[in-house]
Amino acid sequence: MQSQGIITRDNVSVDVSAVAYFRVTDAVKSVVAVENVHAAINQIARTTLRKVVGQHTLDETLSETDRINLDIREILDVTTAEWGVQVTLVELKDIQLPDTMKRAMARQAEAEREKRAKIINAEGESLAAAALADASDTMMAHPLALQLRNLQSLVEIAVDKNSTVVFPAPLMSTIGELGAFLARETAAATSSAPPSDLNKTIPGPTSNGVPESV
Repeated sequence: MQSQGIITRDNVSVDVSAVAYFRVTDAVKSVVAVENVHAAINQIARTTLRKVVGQHTLDETLSETDRINLDIREILDVTTAEWGVQVTLVELKDIQLPDTMKRAMARQAEAEREKRAKIINAEGESLAAAALADASDTMMAHPLALQLRNLQSLVEIAVDKNSTVVFPAPLMSTIGELGAFLARETAAATSSAPPSDLNKTIPGPTSNGVPESV
């Protein structure tokens, strides 16, 4: 069948071409019932193609071709059976869209990809926020963990061989607190240590028999 200009159910103009295969099952009917069986099948196939495709939207026409082929074949079989002809196969061969519709569909596909990308990015941000919340809870329970993370950041900066290193203010105060803590621990350890043994002399007799005082 030649290409047919068809308006779909959602008012989109498309050009659709199809092929139909048939066989003569009753030669007498194919000659008597219709003047030219080939021309008659061609005409009824075109009409049926426009009717069936016009009942579907553009998306359905592009994605459900198998169902459309079956619908066309069933309608043709009912009509051509009286002509002694059986339609064996119907296939949509080509669907041509207007250029404006092609551009619109390209924009729609691009928007769909952007939507999926934004959804994936938002899901990643959500997971990252949850992980950061857990990390902040851990750092609140262990204040030095934050400072260790700051030191790790300084190490990462140093890898790039930067000439400028920025020390966060909390890090400097923590260093002072750590120094004070170590001083207190050292003082506590010194005060709790046992006193050292004093040198003692064993008293012995003197020349006059009086023990020496220690």
